[in-house]
Amino acid sequence: LADRWGRKKTLVLGWAVGLPVPFLIMWAPTWEWIIAANVLLGINQGLSWSMTVIMKVDLVGPRQRGLAVGLNEFAGYLAVGLTAFLTGYLATIYGLRPVPFYLGIGYAAAGLLLSAWVVRDTREHLALERSQHPRIESFLSFGEVFMRTSLTDRNLFAASQAGLVNNLNDGMSWGILPLFFAGAGLNVERIGILKGVYPAIWGTLQVVTGPLSDRWGRKGLIATGMWVQAVGLFVIAALDGFGWWLLGSVLLGVGTAMVYPCLLAAVSDAADPSWRARALSVYRFWRDLGYAIGALTAGLLAAVVGFAWTIAVIGVLTFTSGVVVTLLMKEQPR
Repeated sequence: LADRWGRKKTLVLGWAVGLPVPFLIMWAPTWEWIIAANVLLGINQGLSWSMTVIMKVDLVGPRQRGLAVGLNEFAGYLAVGLTAFLTGYLATIYGLRPVPFYLGIGYAAAGLLLSAWVVRDTREHLALERSQHPRIESFLSFGEVFMRTSLTDRNLFAASQAGLVNNLNDGMSWGILPLFFAGAGLNVERIGILKGVYPAIWGTLQVVTGPLSDRWGRKGLIATGMWVQAVGLFVIAALDGFGWWLLGSVLLGVGTAMVYPCLLAAVSDAADPSWRARALSVYRFWRDLGYAIGALTAGLLAAVVGFAWTIAVIGVLTFTSGVVVTLLMKEQPR
């Protein structure tokens, strides 16, 4: 859609699809309404958040992609954290429905209005970049882009597998780590601290690690970030006590911050501007599929070998993913 129809139109469509979501949840008489709202929310995220990434990459050009993606992810996850706090506060005062969802109405309306009336399409920026960086293989079908991003291009494959494994261990952490901590006797408050530290560090540091990748390169930060995550998981699995687990959670956050914006920038570096939006969409398909794979894999492993060994196995997989990045990925000229 972004390549054929235009970035702005796709962005507006995403926000239009998201507009009914808070109303559906506020007025939901049955669980089916909640499911329908989540389907629309998924479409909204797939269209609108993807366009914010792609349009920022279009705007800044090849030398500041890390900065653009880092700012985008930082702003997005900061908003997620603040909204979680605000909705929780409103829910304690006014109940679960409808007041907390008034924020959602405001967000959806603001996103739609800003996208329609303020945001401009980045088509001209894209055309300028294509004229300055011509490549031979500019016209590819979606099937060719899917295969290239998923398998045949070593840089794009390395990024896609690292994104999948990164979100795989993230999906595992949300399902398994709270149960692991609770089984060790931690109370809800301390479990909340451990789970809050990880995304807080991850979200905040992306505004630093993204620009750093513009100066230092993507490959080193990505591989090292995967290894830092693996060490965090090993610390949590092997050592006992709140202090060690806090250290492990901090390492998870730092490692994820090193990886997340740099992978998006690395995919943008490796893809021609004419099919970059499709390459980013395929990368995000594999990356976000990691959430589902991580939750399912962790659940099955935990049933067989227990929580600690499950965390350690995911740590080994994360470390191995960093090795794959080291062996396959090459820095792209910018």
